[in-house]
Order: sequence, then C-alpha cells, then structure tokens
Amino acid sequence: MNMPEKEWFNFYQEGVPTSIEYEEKPLHAYLVDAASKHPNKKAVHFLGKELTYQELHTRSRRLANSLRENGLKKGGRVSIMLPNCPQAVISYYAVLMAGGVVVQTNPLYMERELEHQLKDSQADMMICLDLVLPKVLKVKDKTVLQHIIVTKIQDYLPFPKNMLYPLVQKQKKQGLLVEMPSTNQIHTFQEWVASGKDEEIKIDVNVKEDLALLQYTGGTTGLAKGVMLTHFNLVVNTMQCKHWIHDAKYGEERVLGILPFFHVYGMTCVMNLSIMYAAKMIILPKFEPKDTLKTIQKQKPTLFPGAPTIYISLLNDPDIDRYDLSSIKACISGSAPLPIEVQQKFQEKISGRLVEGYGLTESSPVTHSNPLDGTVVGSIGLPWPDTDARIVKATDEEAEIKEIGELIVKGPQVMKGYWNRPDETSAVLKDGWLYTGDMAYRDEKGYFYVVDRKKDMIIAGGYNIYPREVEEILYEHPAVQEAVIIGVPDAYRGETVKAFVVLKNTAHVTEDELNQHCRRYLAAYKVPRLYEFREELPKTTVGKILRRVLVDEERAKENQSL
Repeated sequence: MNMPEKEWFNFYQEGVPTSIEYEEKPLHAYLVDAASKHPNKKAVHFLGKELTYQELHTRSRRLANSLRENGLKKGGRVSIMLPNCPQAVISYYAVLMAGGVVVQTNPLYMERELEHQLKDSQADMMICLDLVLPKVLKVKDKTVLQHIIVTKIQDYLPFPKNMLYPLVQKQKKQGLLVEMPSTNQIHTFQEWVASGKDEEIKIDVNVKEDLALLQYTGGTTGLAKGVMLTHFNLVVNTMQCKHWIHDAKYGEERVLGILPFFHVYGMTCVMNLSIMYAAKMIILPKFEPKDTLKTIQKQKPTLFPGAPTIYISLLNDPDIDRYDLSSIKACISGSAPLPIEVQQKFQEKISGRLVEGYGLTESSPVTHSNPLDGTVVGSIGLPWPDTDARIVKATDEEAEIKEIGELIVKGPQVMKGYWNRPDETSAVLKDGWLYTGDMAYRDEKGYFYVVDRKKDMIIAGGYNIYPREVEEILYEHPAVQEAVIIGVPDAYRGETVKAFVVLKNTAHVTEDELNQHCRRYLAAYKVPRLYEFREELPKTTVGKILRRVLVDEERAKENQSL
C-alpha cells in the first residue's frame, strides 16, 4: 500500500517501512505456515507444559473438524470464554480454520454481561473454563447456545501439576469443584480435540470481507457492541506490529503472554504476533508479580507487550533486583497512559526499550506508537505504517499544530463497523475515517498527544469501563435515588471508578453494602472503588446531571494535593 508523504515518516526508526505489502490470506494460515516451517519448535510454554508448532496445529485442526461436524457453518459465531492458556490459542485458531467467527468473552463477566453478549452475537457454540460453567448454564436458556465445550486449566499442565494444581485443591476444600452435567449439549474440550478428524478444512475466505472476530467494547448507551474485524484487519495490524519491531527475527523470538488474549491488545500483540513470528509464546494465566519475575528469568522472553499497571507492579516488587530481566529487548505499553517515571525505571531493568503506544478496539487495536529507538515524553507516538491520523475541530476542519481537537484515524486495520448497529457505525466511520472520541493534538514532527476523552469512558488497569452501565446497577439498589460515575486518577490503575450517590429520603446504606450489590452484577474491575454520598448532584436547568462538574472538582482536589 502507498500513502502520501507524511511529516512523521522522518522520525521513523531506521529499518521501519512507511508502507507494507500485506498478504491477503486468512489469519489462521500463519499457524499452518509456522507448523510447516518449524514443526518441532516450541510454540507455547504454559507453567512447565510445552507444545510444538506441529502439536498446536494438529490440536487446532482436530478441534476445527469437531466444530464443523457438530454444526458450525461459515460465519457462525463461537464464544471463547477462557483465560490465557493453551486451550485459548487452540480454540481461537480452530474457530478460524472452521470458517467461524471468534467472539472473545471475558471470563470475569457476570451473568447480565454474558447474556447480553451471547444474545447480541447469536453465538450457538461456546468454549469455556469449567469454573465459569455455572454462570453459562444460568443464562443458556435465554440464548441460542447449542453446544458448550468445557476445559480445565489442568488439562494442559504437565504431570504432576495437572494432579496438584492449587486451584483444584482449593476448590475441593471449599466444595466448589464443578461437576459436568450429563447432557448432549455439554462436551469436554479434550474429547472434541481427540475425536476430531486430522485433516485440513477447505473453506474459501474473502479476507477483506469475511469476519474473523467480534470483539465487544462498551458504548455510551452502556451496552457493549460487537466490533467487526476481518481477517485482513487483524493480519494488517499484526504485520504492522511485526515491522515496527523491525529487528525481531522469524522463529527466534520469545513473547511474554501476560496481557489477556480475550482483550484485543493481547490477542494481536501477543497471540497473533507470536504465531506470525513463529515465536515461543510464554503464557501466564494471570498476572502475579513474583511469578512473572521468575518466569522472565527462567524463560528469557525477548518481547514483553504490557500495560502500565503491569510494569508498575513489577517495579514495586521488593525483590525485583534479584531477577535477571536483561533478555527483554522491546516492550510496547498500551491500554492506558504510561507514566514517564515508570518508563525510565523499567528500562533500567531490561536490555531494550519500553515505549508507549495507542489504539482502540475499532482499529484492531494499534494505530500509534513511539519508535523503539527513542520516545517523546507524554506522546502516544507516531502513526504506524499505512496509518493516517488527523486532529479535527467540531466543524471537521483540520486543527492547527498543537491545537486540541478530536483524533481521527484511517488505515487498513480499521474495523468494518459495529455488529448490527448501522447508526452507531455511521456515527464513528465517515469516509473511511474512524472518529476515536479522544481529544488530542499533534506537534510539528507528527507526534500525537492525547489530552482527554470526548466520551465518558474510564480506563482502569487497561479495561474500558462505561459509567452508564455502572450507574444503572446502582440505580437498582432500593436506597439509591441518584448516582453518577466518573474516573479519578489512580497511581496504579491509571484511573479508578468513583461513585457519587444521593440516597432516598430516610434511606440508609453503607459503602460495603453498595459494593456487594455491584459485585453481584458487574465484573470486579467495573465496581466502584470510591464512594461519596451527597445530598444533591450538580444539574442543568432541565435536570441533567453535570458529570463534567464532578470531574473538574476531583481534578481541582488532585491539583491541590499535588
């Protein structure tokens, strides 16, 4: 592809192309390629268990055949509700091989969130962890689910860990071990992999039109909407990432997989990138600082995509200096702003660079990053190859240098649109430009700086949180008369959720009671961490709550304390 000369091209790291020739082949073809070229190379390391590329390909192919034999048609949606584990990788590529569309589902979802996503996507198959099966069964009859394929973490642990995995022991003690219901709609992952035919599935894929993924993201209405990403969208963004880290070598890299694969950032910059590179993917099921430090020292990853909260936690571990992190040559931080102190301190621990990037689900997700040979403080960096970016005013006129406006982006990684939401699609996609809702400016070199969000979205620990959804849950509590949610600065999470609450006359409720109420209906990361009870909230003359006034009040408090 070719783009007109842009000022930011002058500041690309040497060796990074301004334009790339993209292969028009389906995403899963890269797993086939890696297995063909490096059949015996380790593809996955998971708590001591390893799979070669040949084993990964074989398991994915067999599962794909089982999916087809049990009714999955081209374009059918399959929900994958798994933490980071080998089964998540196998399932993802199996669904694509079978011609299906992956619906990534956060394992932390509560029933209400899960029900909405399954209904909206019309997924009729799900692959999930045994621990979330009770939640799935509670909503199953309200959806079109026909088959639920269940796996356990210990299914892909080495002996004796597969017998002694601590979580299993804890479950046994608490009497929480999940029993598999006896039904022809619930199956074990291991059986479907073992019984699937060991043959390639021939399906014609129009890579620029056929969906590979429905990735759900929140909206101003409080209901998550499915971002439609094609095979080409995902191939493009993975190749852009590959070229940005231009000195990485095919078949030789080791990528640390802490970012969740059910999040588009971890999916592209860890899972898909590893497969495209024929790299060794070092997977951790959840982030624990000590386990991560031990894993880095032992497995020696070379690439470490992450989020600021991860790097902050590692730096705050009192034993960090006991571990050798020098194998790491590149870290791209995303999902939230990266504090400069964190960047500088973490770079002292590794051999390479930690730089900040930017993206959103609707762009697969990355559009900008700082070059790996340097960074500009406070900047999200430069647009990636074949990616155009502008700052526009409310009139859609282009803003001047350093003038704040809305950031809009255009590129082959930008989504096809929102699933079954043409009005919302047309509101953010105009003439190929994606309106991000982020307020930003750029300098004369072409570096971009995000200063605020046009929308009310909160980003806490890399997760997107939409106030309306949390507010609706608070309003359901019988003691609450009014509620409004804002994001407030947090040294660890970037932002955290604060609730302002007005109680009904004579009503009484404690923070702990509201907290328990929210936890029944919301994933933990969405639950308010701070509560402030007020007699009234600021409003317009027509009664609309002025969220921005509350945000400004909190900022004034923060500035005063500083």
